[in-house]
Amino acid sequence: QVQLVESGGGLVQPGGSLTLSCRASGFGLDYLVIGWVRQAPGEERGGISCVNSQDDSTWYHDSVKGRFTVSRDSATNTVFLQMNNLKPEDTALYYCSSSYIYCGSLHRMYDAYAQGIQVTVSS
Repeated sequence: QVQLVESGGGLVQPGGSLTLSCRASGFGLDYLVIGWVRQAPGEERGGISCVNSQDDSTWYHDSVKGRFTVSRDSATNTVFLQMNNLKPEDTALYYCSSSYIYCGSLHRMYDAYAQGIQVTVSS
């Protein structure tokens, strides 16, 4: 079983930056995919980025490509999501999630979720 604890988030003006962190603990961390899933008000959850612990390969949804960067610190089992040039449409509840087999946009394919953290982009 994997436990995920995330931190970061908050209120930022359009064009600003924020970094989310997700620390994983539990079984099989070397084989884990850590994904970032977000849910805006009135919309379904969707994956926006993920990193594979086995080879550090990454994936980004088109909506965040070029603005968000996912990275991993293997020594602390922590994954970061650096979010730059934030837009009002990035406002959402952000979840760190994990899977042993999936990296992509389908939120139901992730097995574990952190508690969720709010990111609000507004002037």
